Amino acid sequence: MLEEVYNVVAFGPLPKAFYQSLFEPYANMLKKRVNIEVFSDTSNLRKIEDSLKNADVVIGDHTMKIKIDKTLCDMFGNKVKLLQQPSTGFDHIDIEECKMKGIPVSNIGSANSLSVAEYTIAAALILLKRLFLATNSIREGKWLQWELMDIGTYDLFGKTWGIIGMGRQGKELAKRLNAFNVNILYYDKYKLNEKTEKDLNVSYKHMSQLLRDSDIISIHVPLTNETKNMISQKEFRIMKPGSIFINPARGELVDNNALANALKNGIIGGAAVDVFPQEPPDSNDPLVSLLRSDPNVNLILTPHIAGANTDTRMRIIKVSVENVIRVLMGQKPENVVNSD
Repeated sequence: MLEEVYNVVAFGPLPKAFYQSLFEPYANMLKKRVNIEVFSDTSNLRKIEDSLKNADVVIGDHTMKIKIDKTLCDMFGNKVKLLQQPSTGFDHIDIEECKMKGIPVSNIGSANSLSVAEYTIAAALILLKRLFLATNSIREGKWLQWELMDIGTYDLFGKTWGIIGMGRQGKELAKRLNAFNVNILYYDKYKLNEKTEKDLNVSYKHMSQLLRDSDIISIHVPLTNETKNMISQKEFRIMKPGSIFINPARGELVDNNALANALKNGIIGGAAVDVFPQEPPDSNDPLVSLLRSDPNVNLILTPHIAGANTDTRMRIIKVSVENVIRVLMGQKPENVVNSD
């Protein structure tokens, strides 16, 4: 008699033993063994196809390097009940093709929203107070106390913060910003209901008005055909002189050439960027080039860490595995991104 198992196919660079350790605590609950196959690349499509035909669940690549495109989607068998992506982003997955096949695609929901919110506020404070310039001056034996006041260092208190995208991350950010006594504006494709706006203490503005009125602007939307390059030269020229722009979402949302030019020409006062169109960025990236040529520019560049700290990773693993277990036990998945 054949042993009854659940077949899970995982894409990415993590070892099989790691995935096995994640499912071991649920063995008694599932009452079946979980058989896991891991593919770190797509060089052997024949083997991948054989595994996907029998898969109950597919786990996406958290590095997003392995694209789950139509070619891979066509290999999915009729048993696949869920494609679980262990990250917020899912732009490497053909979610419409999965939808046509009746396969729900889930991301991690709000598992990293708290971390992104904290990163965004930290970046704004560093830029407002020019802490990097202050630290570098001490390193170089300079004492720029009065010079920094002349350049301009500011409080977050009393400023207007514009949030582009009021999903989970935007909401977590708004909750924390209220402690700083700031005026919070937001723009989103879908306007919040009146009660939620009141609870979060936020006001809806059209995009152009938000850009004009905000001292700090942060973007928290997914990458789609509609949102690609949604912030470019036109948008930067609308912003207040001296305003700060923060992108912890997706690199392709912003024209980085336009952002670099806005910083060089004093159109805006500072920027923090955690994500790039190409990761890691090459030496010709306009923001990397700017930082290299002008170490005193009010610019923070980080290697896609806003939502990927140690605490967050544990939450991401927990949310992803629990969603897989939920589906294997016959329940509906959570955080589905390709449903109506």
